[in-house]
Amino acid sequence: MYAPGAGFVMEDFHFTSHVVASLTISLFVLGFAFGPLIWAPLSELYGRLPIYSISTTMFLAFLLGSAFATNVGAFMAFRFISGCCGAAGLAMSGVGPTIGPIMGGFIAERAGWRWVFRILSIATGIFMLVGVVFLRETYGPVILRRREARRCKERGEDNVNAVPAVKFKFDRSILRPLKLLFLSPIVFAISIYAAYCFGLLFLLFTTFSTVFMGQYGWSVEMSGLSYIGMGLGMFSAVVIQALVGDKMMKWLETRNGRSKPEDRLPLMAAFAPTIPIGMFWYGWAADKQTHWIVPIIGTFNIGIGFVFTLMPSMVYLVDCFGAEAAASALAANTLLRSIGGAFLPLAGPPLYNSLGLGWGNSLLGFLAVAMLPIPWVFFLYGEKIRLSRKVKL
Repeated sequence: MYAPGAGFVMEDFHFTSHVVASLTISLFVLGFAFGPLIWAPLSELYGRLPIYSISTTMFLAFLLGSAFATNVGAFMAFRFISGCCGAAGLAMSGVGPTIGPIMGGFIAERAGWRWVFRILSIATGIFMLVGVVFLRETYGPVILRRREARRCKERGEDNVNAVPAVKFKFDRSILRPLKLLFLSPIVFAISIYAAYCFGLLFLLFTTFSTVFMGQYGWSVEMSGLSYIGMGLGMFSAVVIQALVGDKMMKWLETRNGRSKPEDRLPLMAAFAPTIPIGMFWYGWAADKQTHWIVPIIGTFNIGIGFVFTLMPSMVYLVDCFGAEAAASALAANTLLRSIGGAFLPLAGPPLYNSLGLGWGNSLLGFLAVAMLPIPWVFFLYGEKIRLSRKVKL
């Protein structure tokens, strides 16, 4: 939501580096990498609801800090910490990151960039109050511990099922994901692919406004509309996934006589090429200043590819590692993915300045082409790799 207004932040804080402007966005995403390392073990100790309430309150506080920051250093610090706090309730979907900038462009143009954060703070406060009224604890082990604690108190007995050691939970939340990341070929390769796609996603999010303002003379509020193509692509992919995904799984199960995690990958492999195709399309269309709808159509293709890469890859990891280690596998994926989303966008401005939009986006597209074999390799050989390279946790 903030991305279209980054130029106003540059003017207000008197800096000219587009890399620093990208960093003000990237630091928020970097918080997604480190926040779960804190919130996840705490939620296992004390439950989802209190941690969600505390983190949302802190998220609101640092959103307000961003709105009233007086220098770029404080602004970036608030952005990073708000990302860490917001990661506790993170549910990554395609629509939010694409609709937000559309509204953000109009708000930043007409009311100033600080109002972007003020409106976000108001919305967060409203949803937080709704959550206080309607949300209830859902984490089974914590609910059972609380029931046992009440029973022990009523009977005057010691509670043998007290809260586990905090140190044990933190050690497990950090060490287990790192073990899987570096010792499991599946987790490492899938996470690298997801990290690149996530980084590419945020690179485009941080540069759409400047590209369409520079190439087509759009205003700040109009530049927010450049996100519509990718948003429609993501929405279309979700619909296709819902209509075709289960049918594909059942067909493969019938053909093979059993289901396996690798059955998640054919759709990922089939639609992954839409990312490099879209990058070539978008880059050269914008570079040659064709009609604005042409690069928008390119971003539509990219949006389809992102959903079919990120969603199946996460479900595949869950199916591969089961209830015991799925959370750690996803934590490893989230860690690497968020680091990619934080740092790859910093390459956007210098890349476009050096190579232009055509060759700059083509280079990114060629890197996406290099990763296309990953889902095919695991579809064909993933089961053999899983059975031969088990990681002891």
